[in-house]
Amino acid sequence: MKGEYIEFTKDMIKDYTILIPTMLPIHFKLVTRVLSNYGYKTEILDTSGKQVVDTGLKYVHNDTCYPAILVIGQLINALQSGKYNINKIALMLFQTGGGCRASNYISLLRKALKKAGLGHIPVISFGIAGIEKHSGMKLTAPRLIKMIQGVLYGDLLMSLVNQVKPYEKNKGEAVALSEKWMHSLEIELARLHISKRKVLENYRQIIKEFGEIPYEKKDKIKVGIVGEIFVKYSPLGNNNLEEFLYNEGAEVVVPGLLDFLLYCIYNPILDAKLYGINKGISYAYKAVLNVLLKKQQQIIDAINAHGRFMPPTPFMTTVSLVKGYIGIGTKMGEGWLLTAEMLELAHQGVENIICTQPFGCLPNHICGKGMMKPIKEKNKNVNIVAIDYDAGATQVNQENRIKLMLANAIEKQ
Repeated sequence: MKGEYIEFTKDMIKDYTILIPTMLPIHFKLVTRVLSNYGYKTEILDTSGKQVVDTGLKYVHNDTCYPAILVIGQLINALQSGKYNINKIALMLFQTGGGCRASNYISLLRKALKKAGLGHIPVISFGIAGIEKHSGMKLTAPRLIKMIQGVLYGDLLMSLVNQVKPYEKNKGEAVALSEKWMHSLEIELARLHISKRKVLENYRQIIKEFGEIPYEKKDKIKVGIVGEIFVKYSPLGNNNLEEFLYNEGAEVVVPGLLDFLLYCIYNPILDAKLYGINKGISYAYKAVLNVLLKKQQQIIDAINAHGRFMPPTPFMTTVSLVKGYIGIGTKMGEGWLLTAEMLELAHQGVENIICTQPFGCLPNHICGKGMMKPIKEKNKNVNIVAIDYDAGATQVNQENRIKLMLANAIEKQ
């Protein structure tokens, strides 16, 4: 009972609402604002709770990757809520097109929609890999450039909120400032052209304003979060892990989304180098990689110039950290990047790390949980705990394991 491909056409742009499942609240709002500038009406879903999981389990086999259960459950739950005109609705999934099971989410979603009697609804696969073509949704260079800028802004805001929120004297100031800037940046991303000068000015001003928030100097346990991309970032996928850690008195450190994009661009270059394939296209990827590395360096330089906050690690430094741990040809799912991010956090002095993984996610179990022992053998102070997220896993057990990790970290202080 495989669902059929329904094209999202140009005629649908004007009247259709595109529903997008949640993952990174700040980033997705900025990225989808770019789409709205081109006439698309989008809505990012923020529903959570048992009804999302139950809906997912009703239409997706329980052995399926947990993020697929959540994403499909959230989308179908929204369609069945009565809130939307199901004859004027489309769904969108962001995809990289790799060998991970996530590349099958499109087929799984269509199968689930057909089972729910909603098989007429178009499903848009959104990604540079071009898994599918839709005449009403084309990735042009100007759109991509603005979306990547939205990712850069999102990474900066996410990092600064996490570094200020645990220490602010007036609770809520960091989040409020982030929301203020998101509104301003959404307007800017609507403009026809974004100048480099304006972007750099924004970086400096954003960092300056976060640095002006009154704060208390306290010793906080820093906890890094790595893992499968959905459960690492999505509050729905990780049971509001960041908020839980914040309430437990920790400072959260999460590698930015840009690193994952760079990883996806870097891998085809590795294919050409390691296996001698796709040599022609690898030159184009190298050009894109160099542009994005320069953009990442601009943020690093702006943060360093201010002096208070911890900047992201340069991507090529992150790549170099895995030498002696895992081969960079290991690129299924999050692949070598997952190992690299744990080492990156240790390199930054973040010695307490939570590795989030959907139960049964083989790339995570190999490159995450499987690499914990060699990482801890060579980095004696690193404290890593792997947390499984699954429809059958209880939040209490997850939180108890994290509390034990935090207790061990406090003892080591």
